[in-house]
Amino acid sequence: MNNVSGETLPRNKAEIAAIHAVRKPLAVRQAMRAPFFRGKLDHIDLGRLDDPAEWGKIPLLDKDMLRGISDEEFYRDFCLPPAPGHHVAQFWRSGGSTGRPLFYPRSSSDIEAAMLGFARVYACAGGVPKQTVHCAFPLGIHPVGQMMARAAEQSGLGALMAGAGTTTSSALQIELIDRLRPDIFVGMSSYALHLANLADQNGIGLRDGSVKLVICSAEPLSSAKREKLVRMWGAKVRDSFGMTEVGMMACEDGQADGFRVWSDLFHVEVLDPQTRLPVPAGESGALVVTPLFTNSITPFLRWMSGDIVTLRDDVPGEGPFSVFSGAAPRASDRRFFQGTRCQHQPWRVRGLHVRPARSQRL
Repeated sequence: MNNVSGETLPRNKAEIAAIHAVRKPLAVRQAMRAPFFRGKLDHIDLGRLDDPAEWGKIPLLDKDMLRGISDEEFYRDFCLPPAPGHHVAQFWRSGGSTGRPLFYPRSSSDIEAAMLGFARVYACAGGVPKQTVHCAFPLGIHPVGQMMARAAEQSGLGALMAGAGTTTSSALQIELIDRLRPDIFVGMSSYALHLANLADQNGIGLRDGSVKLVICSAEPLSSAKREKLVRMWGAKVRDSFGMTEVGMMACEDGQADGFRVWSDLFHVEVLDPQTRLPVPAGESGALVVTPLFTNSITPFLRWMSGDIVTLRDDVPGEGPFSVFSGAAPRASDRRFFQGTRCQHQPWRVRGLHVRPARSQRL
C-alpha cells in the first residue's frame, strides 16, 4: 500500500544513512539560526556529524529547559519564522500531564512532512486502499485525531471523523460503526475498550462486525488490554507512537516484536541516563530524537523525551517496512516503546512503548 501518492520508502539501510548524511547537518544549521542555541553549537564540526562522537557533542534538550523560558521567549528565541513561501499552518499542543503546556507552530512544509509519518501507520499496520476508517481519536488541539483522519484520506482510504465521545456520543459511534461498516477503527485503546463494552451491554457484537483492524496510539497498550481488544473487536490490533515535538514516529507491523521506527524521518538515539553515552543495541536507555524534516519552525535537536526504551536494528521481517529499526523482545506486558518510571527515579524498562508521566504522546 502506498502511504501518500508518490512516496517511496527507503529500500535499505544505506539509503537511510544517505538521508542522515544530508539532513543531520541541515538540522544543526537550522538550530543555529535560533537565538536559543546561540553559542551552544559553535564547536560542532558539521562535516563530521556521521561520527557518533561528534554528534554527541550537541547538547541534549528536554522540556524542563523549555519550561524555563516564557511564552514570549519561546516564540522569539526558540522558534524560527517559516521559510519563504510557507506559513504557520497549525499549532500542536504538547502532551504530558504536568507543567505548562507548549503550543508548537507547524509550517505548511512541516505538515507535509509529518503527513508521511501519519500515513505510514495505515500501510504498516495492514490497511488497504479503498477501505474505510472510523476515526475516534479526539479532534482538538492535540494533532493525532485530525492528522490520522487526513492521513487516511491521503492514503486512499475513506475517513469518518467521529472524534471521541465528547464530539460524537459513544452510543452514536456504535450506531455509525454498525451502519457504515468501516474496515478500520483508529482511536485510543481505552476508548476502543469502552465502545466494545458499551456495544456488548446493548447486545451489539463488534466481534462479528466489519472492523478487522484496530489502530491505537496516545496511551500505553498492555498485553492484557490488547488481548481484550482482539477478543471483543474480533480484529487485529496495532499500536503506533509519536510525540508532538517531532511527529508520528512508528507503528507495529505484526512481524517485529515491537514498532517499526521511521528512521529516515528521525534520528533516534538511546543513551545511558547517567553517562549520556550510547548504550549497546538492545539495552535500555533514554530516548533521544532529532526530527530530520519537521523542524522548519521548531528546531528540536537531540530531544530527550523522558522515556526509557530499547532499540535494535536487526529485527527480522518481510515487506517494505522491514528496512526500519525495531525493538528487542523482553519479558514484558508491552511492546517496543514501553517503559515505566518515577519522575525522579531511574526507570525500569520493559521492551519499548513510550508513556511515562512526562512523555510527549500525540
